[in-house]
Amino acid sequence: MASSAELDRVDPTAEDVLLNYYRRLYPFKQLFKWLNRGPERTEKESRLFPYREFAFTLRNEAYLRYNSYPSDIEMKKHVCLLTPSRFEIGPVYSAQPKDKKTVRPTHFKAEKREVVFDIDMTDYDPIRTCCSDADICKRCWAFISIAVDVLDKAIRDQFGYNQLLWVYSGRRGIHLWISDKEAFELTDNQRKAMVEYLTVIKNGKEPGKRVNSRVGSRDLPPTLKDAIEAVREPFDDLILQDQDCFGSQEGFETLLSLIPDKKLVSRLREKWSQTPDSPSYTKWDEMKAEIKALKDKTARQTMRHAMEDIVLQYTYPRLDAEVSKHRNHLLKAPFCIHPKTGRICVPVDPRRIREFDPAKVPTVGQLLAELNASNSNNNGEHLEDWQKTSLKPYIEMFEQYANSVQEKPKMDLSW
Repeated sequence: MASSAELDRVDPTAEDVLLNYYRRLYPFKQLFKWLNRGPERTEKESRLFPYREFAFTLRNEAYLRYNSYPSDIEMKKHVCLLTPSRFEIGPVYSAQPKDKKTVRPTHFKAEKREVVFDIDMTDYDPIRTCCSDADICKRCWAFISIAVDVLDKAIRDQFGYNQLLWVYSGRRGIHLWISDKEAFELTDNQRKAMVEYLTVIKNGKEPGKRVNSRVGSRDLPPTLKDAIEAVREPFDDLILQDQDCFGSQEGFETLLSLIPDKKLVSRLREKWSQTPDSPSYTKWDEMKAEIKALKDKTARQTMRHAMEDIVLQYTYPRLDAEVSKHRNHLLKAPFCIHPKTGRICVPVDPRRIREFDPAKVPTVGQLLAELNASNSNNNGEHLEDWQKTSLKPYIEMFEQYANSVQEKPKMDLSW
């Protein structure tokens, strides 16, 4: 029997590892309840789960689209047969995806799906200083924490949606699924409008102004005023102190490129060039002092607007808009195993996002080790396998969420 240490070092893409995980731990029942929006509908009664697309990435990198199943039991059988390294969830189609080749193209259309958002840490590479590319640590996870705080509040307050599921991607990002019935039924144009409304940071990784927050000299719209108030303290803590984003010449030159007053830029560059390594909070205070000393009221107002835009550029969520605009987009399913890290894509409580540490998310090796230990110390109590592992609180959270999106069956009022 393998030791815990040996199991924690297992290859997360190995066939036996994947088979054990899918057979004993993956929450297919809860997944069905969520996507079917009800636990007991038969295939004839439901036009949801049996019409939902699933796409699989196999261990040899082959990609299989347009799979569909009448139930979670049938899906589990097929997943255990394929042992994919990951799988993705697509939309509900007008016909069952497995029948795509026999259905007229005009009769096969994406009709419904959750509204989804994808926030990836690599989009913060131009500003984070602790890591880059695929690397992530507790320090730069703070960027994701701020994004979750801002986006979660904006969606609840401004759109009225409340069935939000946040899922850690397994490595360097986070996904959001919005399951409210109204969101589920949005058209592509409506989704595009929603995304554009929430998008503040322009795409691209080159230095320079990337904020589109106001027209002309007008104040921020009320929605972004709320966001500014929410990120002022995190900006001080994360950008000015922890990441020290302006503490190098490259960093402060990026900051200067965001200032519209050329004379002010010249004075600050002269001052900061003498002490290029002075901390970011010192440079920020010096810039505020220079702005306060401006005699022209319009110039001061312009610079205050510029400072708000700078705060937003460094803290506001960076959204991958293309993921959210179209119903036919696929997104990795919750509780998949990340093939590089071995970590499970677990749900995250947005109210405790600042406490979340990606490094502490259970790996598949850790879970199999826990199962191994529980089988050796069986005290006779009947538990599901997942209840014997550190996956338990995450599946319980997911089950609670799945229960929250259940639709009550329509009452038959006919006589």
